[in-house]
Amino acid sequence: MKLSRQFTVFGSAIFCVVIFSLYLMLDRGHFDHPKNPRREGAFQQAQLSILQEKIDHLERLLAENNEIISNIRDSVINLSESVKDDQKSPQSNNNVSQGSISDLMPSVLTPFLNEPEDCSFASESGNQNSDVQMLNVYSLLPFDNPDGGVWKQGFDITYENNEWDSEPLQVFVVPHSHNDPGWLKTFNDYFRDQTQHILNNMVVKLNEDRRRKFMWSEISYFSKWWDGIDIQKKDAVKSLIANGQLEIVTGGWVMPDEASAHYFALIDQLIEGHQWLERNLGVKPRSGWAVDPFGHSPTMAYLLKRTGFSSMLIQRVHYSVKKYFATTKSLEFYWRQNWDLGSSTDIFCHMMPFYSYDVPHTCGPDPKICCQFDFKRLPGGRISCPWRVPPEAIHQGNVNHRARMLLDQYRKKSKLFRTKVLLAPLGDDFRYSESSEWDQQYQNYQRIFDYLNSQPELHVKIQFGTLSDYFDALHKVDTKHQKTTKSLFPVLSGDFFTYADRDDHYWSGYFTSRPFYKRMDRIMESYLRAAEILYSFARIQAQKYKKTSLFPSSSYYQLLTEARRNLGLFQHHDAITGTAKDWVVVDYGTRLFHSIMNLKTIIRDSAHILILKDKDAYSFNPSIPFLQMESEQQSQDSLPRKTVIKLSMQPRYLVIYNPYEQERHSVVSVYVSSSKVKLLTDSGKPVLIQISAVWEGPNTISNEAYQISFVAHLLPLSMKIYQLSESEDSELHIATYTIYNMEASSGTIFKIKEMKFNTDDITIENSYIKLDFSGSGLMEKMTNKEDGKIHEVKVEFTWYGTRNGRDKSGAYLFLPDGEAKPYISADPPFIRVTRGRIYSEVTCLFPNLKHNVRLYNVQGIEGQSVEVANILDIRGEYNREIAMRISSDLNSQKRFYTDLNGYQIQPRLTMSKLPLQANIYPMTTMAYIQDDGFRLTLLSAQSLGVASLKNGQIEVVMDRRLMQDDYRGLGQGVQDNKITANLFRILLEKRNGINMKEEKKSVSYPSLLSHITSSFLNHPVITMTINPDINIPHLLNGFSPLVSSMPCDIHLVNLRTIQSKEDSGPLDEAALILHRKGFDCRFSNRSGLLCSLTQGKMLVHKLFNEFTVQSLIPSSLSLMHSPPDSRNTSDINMSPMEISTFRIHLR
Repeated sequence: MKLSRQFTVFGSAIFCVVIFSLYLMLDRGHFDHPKNPRREGAFQQAQLSILQEKIDHLERLLAENNEIISNIRDSVINLSESVKDDQKSPQSNNNVSQGSISDLMPSVLTPFLNEPEDCSFASESGNQNSDVQMLNVYSLLPFDNPDGGVWKQGFDITYENNEWDSEPLQVFVVPHSHNDPGWLKTFNDYFRDQTQHILNNMVVKLNEDRRRKFMWSEISYFSKWWDGIDIQKKDAVKSLIANGQLEIVTGGWVMPDEASAHYFALIDQLIEGHQWLERNLGVKPRSGWAVDPFGHSPTMAYLLKRTGFSSMLIQRVHYSVKKYFATTKSLEFYWRQNWDLGSSTDIFCHMMPFYSYDVPHTCGPDPKICCQFDFKRLPGGRISCPWRVPPEAIHQGNVNHRARMLLDQYRKKSKLFRTKVLLAPLGDDFRYSESSEWDQQYQNYQRIFDYLNSQPELHVKIQFGTLSDYFDALHKVDTKHQKTTKSLFPVLSGDFFTYADRDDHYWSGYFTSRPFYKRMDRIMESYLRAAEILYSFARIQAQKYKKTSLFPSSSYYQLLTEARRNLGLFQHHDAITGTAKDWVVVDYGTRLFHSIMNLKTIIRDSAHILILKDKDAYSFNPSIPFLQMESEQQSQDSLPRKTVIKLSMQPRYLVIYNPYEQERHSVVSVYVSSSKVKLLTDSGKPVLIQISAVWEGPNTISNEAYQISFVAHLLPLSMKIYQLSESEDSELHIATYTIYNMEASSGTIFKIKEMKFNTDDITIENSYIKLDFSGSGLMEKMTNKEDGKIHEVKVEFTWYGTRNGRDKSGAYLFLPDGEAKPYISADPPFIRVTRGRIYSEVTCLFPNLKHNVRLYNVQGIEGQSVEVANILDIRGEYNREIAMRISSDLNSQKRFYTDLNGYQIQPRLTMSKLPLQANIYPMTTMAYIQDDGFRLTLLSAQSLGVASLKNGQIEVVMDRRLMQDDYRGLGQGVQDNKITANLFRILLEKRNGINMKEEKKSVSYPSLLSHITSSFLNHPVITMTINPDINIPHLLNGFSPLVSSMPCDIHLVNLRTIQSKEDSGPLDEAALILHRKGFDCRFSNRSGLLCSLTQGKMLVHKLFNEFTVQSLIPSSLSLMHSPPDSRNTSDINMSPMEISTFRIHLR
């Protein structure tokens, strides 16, 4: 009791000190500006605004008061615990140079408490009863490949002639043209040579006969065509849509890849397509069509369901899975999310049964016969049937024989399904580009239809249709059936990776192909999201302060739209996958690069208006920007480089933007021109900095540049201003170096210890983790300081080769020549150990790779994981792939976990009955292994292929150079490798209260720490400098738009300004997209989370600091639909895993 009373008194004392400090802070300006005659006039003008500024500042401080009180309370708890710890252990940590960092922290970290309601979701989910669970299907299948006869990968299909007597076969022949937005040609070249002709012919040919139907998917092409056609043609298109002859399916910007794409970009390209359709055609797509992505993800099913779709179609699924589903008549099913406790995520899905989506593989099981009904292949044309039996034009003399031959295929195909309604796609890549093909296909099929429909004894009703015509007919049959019993169709959960189209040809190579651009994609996503959010805020401020004539709102909205579309284009299944021709890859890269440059412009110019205290002083001059980015990228195929900030006695100003919705303590590093440097916060408080060398080569230190690093405490979505100047009396800590196997340059300020050979163990540590390294500079052990347990966590690099013979690895396929071989360097690597107050790191330089392992000496999130950065250069290699393997002492029992699209976790089982390449899976943001005591997570800032081939291992394939084609149509290898940067975090967490039976569940979740670490990795802080040539007008102000951090489990996916329906400019509304993450509570809580849990509830009207919520209206994911009960609301209530969109109007 006495101790408790002491703490109460102590807490009260702290509170008094804090309040008195606030009072003193109010009596100071934002900056200790140097006396400078050039700027004194500006400061005199500013005197009047200082009072207002103080009032604003006080308001902000009061808004943070709750947090301060809670921090005081928590510090008392912490002190109480530390007293107990001191009583237990009188030995304090003496590792000052790397350990105790509490002096770096601007505020006390809040211990984090889970509420039981927040934890129940993870423990309950995974118990739902799906009829088909893909993990079980994989365990069940032998994955043999017997010859199935005419349907090589299937079986012989038979039927009785009277099967359709009571209910006729209803056939929908669905013409389509698959248009890749870039593959063997660039997007523009395909459009010029093929796509525009397809769409022009479509308008003419569909108008010739109202019975004709057609479907279109890719809005990137459709919008480009629409912009170039006249009003008559536009009206004709609208009437074709109105009378059901033309259907837009999916309606995204592209048909995206489903393995490497992040859910942010998947949603964004859906919104871009759907918004374009609504503005220009008034169309709302209903059905999904994905015939060419190389494997399918349940994330896509969930997103389509959230947009308001009821049905979807997929095609590229492992041939053994297709055969199994055909045998059990399960090719049509309700696809349910693994984590769904009910049936709210169910979406009806049709899986095409055969090898391909081309005509030979869509009418029935025998491609030799189906090819004869692809009338583009009539004799005399440019393409023919590989089976050497050509099609015959249909006429009176052969229609009986030919129609019955085709009907036989339709009947056989229908035997694989549960109803008498049949889908028969009719199309292929870039089909219907010539007027003659429209005539060949439509006229010959119409003759067959007329004949079959006139023969009642055949019991068939056949017509052209669209995808929704088919699904509507199917739904009618199922509804009738449900009146007497449950649905005809099974419920399925799981995913469809890794895809194989024949033999042991697994498409796991593309998970890594062209990794340079996979990384660039994520950088672009981070910039796009940051630009969207800042632009939304800046536009409102420009309106509020009557600066709309100065702020380039419309022109920047055009740049945002172009960036959305360039990112959308790159989600195409031949772009982000790395499976296009070299020059097409350059075209994609150039688009991404230009948009990244434009997004940086939007970010810095939006930040400009937001950080000005006096908005009247705002002026816009594009030739002399107020802010500059601190890193720059020279070209589409080069890595970003930091620019050097020139220092003098005149202060320079840093603006640090936190694009994440949580408060964070993050390490910021910038290059400066002098080692004598002083850093102040916006309130004039000195900031502790670490000064490190800028290495120009393995052992050469720059004399022109120095790296300074410091911990920035950033509020959510905020910008903070720091003052940087050259000064003799600065509080800095110079990093020390130990280098092995090389000599260092002399004449520097840095203390460098040279070691010829590495005899002693290398260690680095912070207050959470200690790392031990081998003599070759690679990590070997990780000690968790929470319990003192030492874990083997061994990093090594390996090479894969490719097999001998005709079939070799290429852009799509991974066909290795056996297990990976160790990466062995002829000479010992150069090793450099950096030790400092802010971070310590070990850098190894091998011939093909620079490997860097860093620990941040920061309390909270950033300090609890290990940063791994690799820079790869395999441009001189021949048919090799480089992988990083992490081997641990965890007993993972062949089970591991990979994320799908950064949205959800899919459990995996490494199966010995499958070849090595089949056990590689896509990783978008994370993969982990675990046993009953610990979980080891690899968090990734780019999509790559990952595996766990042996117990306790995670292996990630980082780059591949392949000299040949793999016979999937690309016609080249992958030889355009770049110097490529890969960035990861390794997180080791202690698990509590684990029941090993639960390990068999079909669902798993990251911890909150893992979620937020991943977000920090993918949404790094953005550093800008104020242009030194510009007079700083009046006072600068930090910008803090949120009252507090959002709940820990709610992620702000985007705040995306909506486009006006009248023109291409912006509306006053934005799409507020939120994701409530599912997480596992059963992890040892090392605190550091500066947020709370609210069981998915959020009062949006109380969220914003400087803005008022005028309206908040729920919407479907892509803004196509408003729920029937949608009305202006003030609170949001989300279920775990839910992604929701709201139309928000801020002022």
